[in-house]
Amino acid sequence: MIIRGAIICDINGERRSDVRIEEGVITQIGENLDGDEIIKADGCYLLPGLIDTDVRLKDSQLSRTNLEKLSYRALSGGVTTVVLASDSIPRIDNEITLEFVQQHRSLKSGATIETAVSALSDSGALSNIAIMLKKGCVAVHTSTIQDYNLINRIAQYLKMADKALFYKAEDKSLFESGVMSDGAVASQLGLPGISPMSEVVHIASMIEIARHFGIKIVFKSVSEPRSIELIAQARKEGIAVECEVAIHHLFKNDTACLGFDTDAKINPPLINESKRLALLEALKRGDIHSLTSLHQPNSDVHKDITFYDANVGTTSIAEYLSLVYTYLIKNEIIDMAKFIDLASRAPAEYIGRKSGTIAVGTVVDCILFNPSAMTPVTHHHSLYKNEILDGKVIMALCRGEVTRF
Repeated sequence: MIIRGAIICDINGERRSDVRIEEGVITQIGENLDGDEIIKADGCYLLPGLIDTDVRLKDSQLSRTNLEKLSYRALSGGVTTVVLASDSIPRIDNEITLEFVQQHRSLKSGATIETAVSALSDSGALSNIAIMLKKGCVAVHTSTIQDYNLINRIAQYLKMADKALFYKAEDKSLFESGVMSDGAVASQLGLPGISPMSEVVHIASMIEIARHFGIKIVFKSVSEPRSIELIAQARKEGIAVECEVAIHHLFKNDTACLGFDTDAKINPPLINESKRLALLEALKRGDIHSLTSLHQPNSDVHKDITFYDANVGTTSIAEYLSLVYTYLIKNEIIDMAKFIDLASRAPAEYIGRKSGTIAVGTVVDCILFNPSAMTPVTHHHSLYKNEILDGKVIMALCRGEVTRF
């Protein structure tokens, strides 16, 4: 296969060239290449596949049908590898659930599905982390843990296996009592708010854990500017902490909740406009290290109800690349090469992989993106419903398989 005339863009920048692919490997990059199958890609971007490490299934239900749907939709959004969060139903905290996900790792015409494993079982006991790390889970995942002895044991396993801890910082007592970010909009709607301290306090605490034990922590879906400041300062001191932010907190603010729109109810909740702008500045400074679509779809029965009772989450992975192109790249907040660093190289590193470059000798894990095409958001439970986005993924090459959209 020859991909002709594409704009090759990776973490090293952009260049226009032809690419020869043989048996799933890039064998030549150059001008005027010829072959049996030629794909004309003038004006399109050839990009490394995106990697999203904070993804959930519909209604959080772990099933073959949900895995199949996620796999295809992720690929159509430019994501060639997804990492499931472990807080599904049932929780991914044992060998049986881990093996079930792994059986569906490489579905036809879909993204590769990996999974993190929960540090704790449903009962609050420590999972058999050592066994599941040996069996191929890519990271350990947890939300706030108050028990220092448990944290100590988890840190020891992580150091032995050289794996990252995916950590969602939230105070459950504060979070469960609120339904959206505390502030003027929550007051206007008469809804209980969630204090920013729910996140900030626990990030500060876990930074000290990372410092003490020398482990790597990826803070998942950070939304508070103060949290980002704490992480940036810790990195200057040599502590191995990373800041992941969901795209929704860069694109939308809490006014999206007006009218009690349950599609804007996500976790963490949307923040006010001043904080959103502060996140964009942090992105420009380089204090945000990775991005996620924070894909968490729900059935009508969980969304077409009162705001207070509705499930958190929105569907977004099928439009991931188009959303970022529309909101960030076309507005020149970041360029495409920087986005590939945030959404391919960095998250790949979290799970012990290499991604972000297109070069001779690399296995093909790429997407072809047409910036001149349009992507309508048709899902009725999307935060972006009825929007027309710029750009469209027209082809994906994943595990040597070609999928056209």
